[in-house]
Amino acid sequence: MILTVTLNTALDITYRVPVLRPHGSHRVSAVVERPGGKGLNVARVLAALGHEVTVTGFVGGATGRVVQEQLAGVPGVGDALMPVAGATRRTIAVVDERTGDTTQLNEPGPAVMPAEWSAFQEAYEDLVPAASAVALCGSLPPGVPVGAYAGLVRTARTANVPVLLDTGGEPLRRGVAARPDIVKPNADELAELTGSHEPLRATQDARRRGARAVVASLGPEGLLAAAPEGRWRAVPPARVHGNPTGAGDSVVAGLLSGLVEHLPWPDRLARATALSVATVLSPVAGEFDRAVYEELLGRVAVTGEVTAA
Repeated sequence: MILTVTLNTALDITYRVPVLRPHGSHRVSAVVERPGGKGLNVARVLAALGHEVTVTGFVGGATGRVVQEQLAGVPGVGDALMPVAGATRRTIAVVDERTGDTTQLNEPGPAVMPAEWSAFQEAYEDLVPAASAVALCGSLPPGVPVGAYAGLVRTARTANVPVLLDTGGEPLRRGVAARPDIVKPNADELAELTGSHEPLRATQDARRRGARAVVASLGPEGLLAAAPEGRWRAVPPARVHGNPTGAGDSVVAGLLSGLVEHLPWPDRLARATALSVATVLSPVAGEFDRAVYEELLGRVAVTGEVTAA
């Protein structure tokens, strides 16, 4: 079982419009709702790859009930979400059908009370020992301590369960210091963490700060990985236009699935890159076209070097 943690869950709502014009009125051609938040997107992709997944985090209010009702229909995904008094947020993606570009609107999450955070920590400690890997994903809702991920990383490490961290800002800085097995920042998050806008230098700096391995998501430029075993670059076969929401989450799913399947790094990176592109081409986050993914997988270029033992 792979455990994904989404402290700031969401209901992802995707609107499609023929053309998106600022200050204009729009007729929506299609609406899709899905359980969202980074870890829930990761879980759906992992389940589609054949892995058993348990999701945990916070849900609340009418929106939270919709999230849980829809999760119940996803094969391979178990629900261990914790209730809170506040309401789960919504995220709105507006897709311009003419250009394929997407505009994203993210609501803040519910305020989490100290007692709710304590209850979650206890439940998490019970879930971790049964996991083959843990993914800690996304932003922190109001009320959750900024060092929350650092503590959750340490809990996983104490249980000898590999842990991947995917967040940004101060939660990333503190979480890296707790020595996660993998961190997956995007280019902006990596630059904010290290102060360097040169990706190779920044990934090496992030490792010095505590991460065992760093996989930087560089958007259309692919992935850059620095690990004890070596350094690699994975480049997608072509630039694509579509809905980028969830593309980074598919990278996490590819990395985690490769980790628990004991794949070598180049194969993990090829899978993560192909999944990311297939997700951009999917109409909603947390889904990918399997035929597109399988066709892309063999065309991802992975180059690099293995570190001498």
